[in-house]
Amino acid sequence: MEENLPKPAKFSLNYGLITGGIGIIFGIMLYTMDMHYERGMAVQGTQIAILAAGVILAIVQFKKANLTFLTLSEALKIGAGVALISGILGIIYFFVFSNYVEPDFMDNMYEIGKQQALADNPKLTPEQIDQGIEMQKKFAWISYPIIIIFNVIIGLVIGLITGLILKKQKPAY
Repeated sequence: MEENLPKPAKFSLNYGLITGGIGIIFGIMLYTMDMHYERGMAVQGTQIAILAAGVILAIVQFKKANLTFLTLSEALKIGAGVALISGILGIIYFFVFSNYVEPDFMDNMYEIGKQQALADNPKLTPEQIDQGIEMQKKFAWISYPIIIIFNVIIGLVIGLITGLILKKQKPAY
């Protein structure tokens, strides 16, 4: 008799939406605290911690729903799925934020980058830095797929580690 066991895709979707929503709330919190230009280790670490918590929680809940059984393959699928869904939500949020909520966001980020580059590389002329920024602007669209790829890689790594720790095979009959 075929048992009605849970599917990794359902957990990936549900927890990906939850994780993405929490990430958006974190982004809104940064904006309201006027910290949305911060890109330090604390902000990036918090974003990765949110993703890690979402992936781990999804895998643990899947294992509970799956009669305490978990394969490494299922953990990897859930990790990548949660990361993909939350990454897509994050990109949608960033697109809306940077085009409608604060349309000058990217220009301000480029200016911050210019000031940082001048401070870090005093031998560069402002014209050289401006050329670099113009090149960045031409290829800014590539950041969207890179964000997705980076998110999925993090999800796979967290899924792998969690899967190795929690895996439990069904006994052979």
